[in-house]
Amino acid sequence: MSPAPFGRPDLDAAEAFVWHVAPDRLEPVVKVARVGISLLVGVDRARDTLLANTMQFASGFPANNVLLWGARGMGKSSLVKAVHAEASLAHPGVKLIEIQREDLPSIGRLLNILRHSESRFILFCDDLSFDKDDSHYKSLKAVLDGGIEGRPENVILYATSNRRHLMPRDMIDNERQAGINPSEAVEEKVSLSDRFGLWLGFHACNQDDFLGMIRGYCDAFGIAIDDATLRAEAIEWSQTRGGRSGRVAWQYVTDLAGRRGVQLG
Repeated sequence: MSPAPFGRPDLDAAEAFVWHVAPDRLEPVVKVARVGISLLVGVDRARDTLLANTMQFASGFPANNVLLWGARGMGKSSLVKAVHAEASLAHPGVKLIEIQREDLPSIGRLLNILRHSESRFILFCDDLSFDKDDSHYKSLKAVLDGGIEGRPENVILYATSNRRHLMPRDMIDNERQAGINPSEAVEEKVSLSDRFGLWLGFHACNQDDFLGMIRGYCDAFGIAIDDATLRAEAIEWSQTRGGRSGRVAWQYVTDLAGRRGVQLG
């Protein structure tokens, strides 16, 4: 009645995997959906810091777990995937493993699988956040603090979130007001973000960066458009979307490529 035991995965099958449970398995990703690191505009400091940390890890030296937080659509997950691509070129043994938030309770089993491998692994949890009474955050301590066994030296965690403290601000305030000891009421949940050695903040882009993103995409994919037309159309597009971000820039480029009959990819 029980599922078959999880066999030793072939970690050479791909450079990236997705962790699934019930049954436990690592599914290889044939082609990672990502853009080149040179196309990520307006995130220079975060890019340089994350790349340096990743190269340290890939080279076998100590490195920090990283929380990328801030404005939505500003390339947090794209940066993780782009930096992994750069690291894997220099160090082919570096693997990217995506894990879903709802599968965090299984992270201990995943660490046991990876612990004895000669490869190095970046665990990637995208759009990480927790609601009130959500206990999944406790499972992260296995990889952030390591527990009694310690975090495997060949494993590191990169997480993205729109929230600096991984939980809504109003819930933090509510627990402070309702708790018998206000500081203890939220300390356990808020302190989770403190366990990340690096915090990289992402903020909404200005108009120049927004237009620079689009020009970079157009040049990279061979979409011919003059600056005046690009500026007028892109500004109008951002106004209809209610804001500017890397995601909005890509959506405009997708629309423009379709109208101009240009393939992306």
